[in-house]
Amino acid sequence: MSSMHVKKGDTVVVNSGSDKGKKGKVLVAYPKTNKVLVEGVNVRSKHTKPKKAGEAGGIVKSEVAINASKVNVLCSKCGKGVRTKIEIAKDGTKTRVCAKCGAEIK
Repeated sequence: MSSMHVKKGDTVVVNSGSDKGKKGKVLVAYPKTNKVLVEGVNVRSKHTKPKKAGEAGGIVKSEVAINASKVNVLCSKCGKGVRTKIEIAKDGTKTRVCAKCGAEIK
């Protein structure tokens, strides 16, 4: 199982595809398949049929997971999607920082 550069709760920017440039929050990360579910990105329409009497059918819109390589973490200081690196403090704690400006990514 490989580690991913994005985590649940990160704000990301989409690099490629039909949703290029969109920003959203990572709802779920799937490390085994290297995919992420991003809020408001890769939205698909699903037609649902009523299962019980009195239940309404219709069209339900929901997000679908996209490959993690298509997103970059949004740096609050730069305002752009950037690569991240890990800096190790003297006390041994690891923090993710922006590779361009060095700002800490929360």
